[in-house]
Amino acid sequence: MASIILKRSMLMKSTVESLRIAASSAASRHYASVSAGTDLVSAAPDVSLQKARTWDEGVSSKFSTTPLKDIFKDKKVVIFGLPGAYTGVCSVQHVPGYKKNVDKFKAKGIDSVICVAVNDPYTLNAWAEKLEAKDAEQLPQCHYKYPAGVSLKKSLARRYGIEFYGDFDGSFHKSLDLEVDLSAALLGPRSHRWSAYVVDGKVKALNIENAPSEVKVSGADVILDQI
Repeated sequence: MASIILKRSMLMKSTVESLRIAASSAASRHYASVSAGTDLVSAAPDVSLQKARTWDEGVSSKFSTTPLKDIFKDKKVVIFGLPGAYTGVCSVQHVPGYKKNVDKFKAKGIDSVICVAVNDPYTLNAWAEKLEAKDAEQLPQCHYKYPAGVSLKKSLARRYGIEFYGDFDGSFHKSLDLEVDLSAALLGPRSHRWSAYVVDGKVKALNIENAPSEVKVSGADVILDQI
């Protein structure tokens, strides 16, 4: 058991170090073209995201995508971007922070908490389910009125969580100048680690990390105070 914990610790340190090395090849501070006041739909015209799903769901939906206007129009949204599914900091720190605060976001009137990454929607779906962080409908609940047969009502219980979207070709992050080259960590072009509070498509608050290995300004606790 001790050896397993030690191996995991060494793997985590190695991943973080790789991300730090990759970040050092970029500018010490990244300045995105997007900022407070930016309309995301206008800044990324004709860009769509891909909602996390299984392969079979992708086939049945004819590989449909979701236009940005459908995600942001007339909604209050908290969105955060990260380098990728199954990476260390994203799995251990970034997503769990939002997962445990979903109820607090809902209490502040947020319609959707969204995670976006440069991944295909199928990988993203498997990762989200592994983290048990995905917004999902659960099994039907039955409510009976007696005597039996007089009334039967079925409803779906909802587990509020995070909505996951893939940016499979990186076009969303490229449009916002939020792309970073993480080839040093064998990840290639990916997303910076960032978060934003968006109302009707317009950015009200934006936070971008100095390095993708950090979660200092893009975490859930920071953006909760910005709403």
